[in-house]
Amino acid sequence: MANIPRQKTRQVRVGHALIGGGAPVLVQSMTNTDTADLHSTATQVAELARAGSELVRITVNTAEAAAQVPRIRERLDAMGCDVPLVGDFHFNGHKLLAEHPDCARALAKYRINPGNVGRGAKRDEQFATLIAMACRYDKPVRIGVNWGSLDQELLARLMDENARAREPVDSDTVTRQALVASALESAARAEALGLAGDRIVLSCKVSGVQDLIAVYRELARRCDYPLHLGLTEAGMGTKGIVASTAALGVLLQEGIGDTIRISLTPEPGGDRTREVMVAQELLQTMGLRSFSPMVIACPGCGRTTSTTFQELAEKIQSYLREQMLQWRERYPGVEDMHVAVMGCVVNGPGESKHANIGISLPGSGERPVAPVYVDGVKTVTLKGETIAEDFQRLVDDYVAATYAGDSAARARLAAPAKKGRGGDGEADSDNQTIPIRATH
Repeated sequence: MANIPRQKTRQVRVGHALIGGGAPVLVQSMTNTDTADLHSTATQVAELARAGSELVRITVNTAEAAAQVPRIRERLDAMGCDVPLVGDFHFNGHKLLAEHPDCARALAKYRINPGNVGRGAKRDEQFATLIAMACRYDKPVRIGVNWGSLDQELLARLMDENARAREPVDSDTVTRQALVASALESAARAEALGLAGDRIVLSCKVSGVQDLIAVYRELARRCDYPLHLGLTEAGMGTKGIVASTAALGVLLQEGIGDTIRISLTPEPGGDRTREVMVAQELLQTMGLRSFSPMVIACPGCGRTTSTTFQELAEKIQSYLREQMLQWRERYPGVEDMHVAVMGCVVNGPGESKHANIGISLPGSGERPVAPVYVDGVKTVTLKGETIAEDFQRLVDDYVAATYAGDSAARARLAAPAKKGRGGDGEADSDNQTIPIRATH
């Protein structure tokens, strides 16, 4: 793992999950179903959790939605899914929590937007009710300020103060200051109302990369609450992925952030779990956490006229993700494994040697053979029409031998070095004894 010093924060428990205080950065997501629809919401929560979301937020916006929350929790428990549920409240959260105690109990955390709690005199009263509910049911709260729903009274006050200042700043700077002030003032008020300081998480979401970086740097400088990172309204497809990872990558590298969400707009009928995979891959490629074996694959060039290496890389990556549901329990440490699928002899052998197990497929005009490397040593050359299937079996054997000490798998992994592969019985003169790297 990368040695990136983390911002020191308090630690908040959300169900069985820990946020901040040195705990790993958690991946969070949110459903886009109508929470009043028990079946579709429970199903999507379970899908997100299986994909790797460690907290799942659901909208609680109506009495019908609030009434279904405890049933959703029961359905998830029956499915063996213990992911903590976070209730997202706006405008009427004070009423829903007070009128639906079973909902208040079933949720593991409440998310409150101070800009949407209420207006004028009602704001303080309704905020106090929300905090009272959190205290009554011993629930942590994320105070989530949002660029698009910022407390207008606070913003107007700061704009007036800036106008009277000797050296006024631009309006964007004032808006960023208002975001931070809203979060910190709301947290201070929550503590004054009785909510413990270790039951508060903060977020200040905006849709601009540079704005997000500036806001969170200031927030981290001024408090030790754990922080949830996310670029709100990031967008669709590659734009949303690039913008989110650009912003969050900078902050994570500076040790800022305790939970993250990649807020992608899915294509019509698209897979909601994609945002979870992007969040995991961001943390893993930065060396902050490991979730699934990493597949290293070349982009292809004029030497790689065949699509074989692309198809094998995609097949292996999908296979590894699917297997992780079982492997996570059976093979501790397997998430740190690196698998290389390369397309020609230029970088193929070198990258394969650096991986735990790697294969270098033939490029255009090269001999139709594929050398395999295990922990840096060439072990076998695969040939014929079943290279993909043979390599997948070798990956299975490597996992069992390395992460569970399976002697039968170790013997199978070593067998090709004695017999050769490809169906022609030809031995490979370069084969060597296969080392099996010890697990940690």
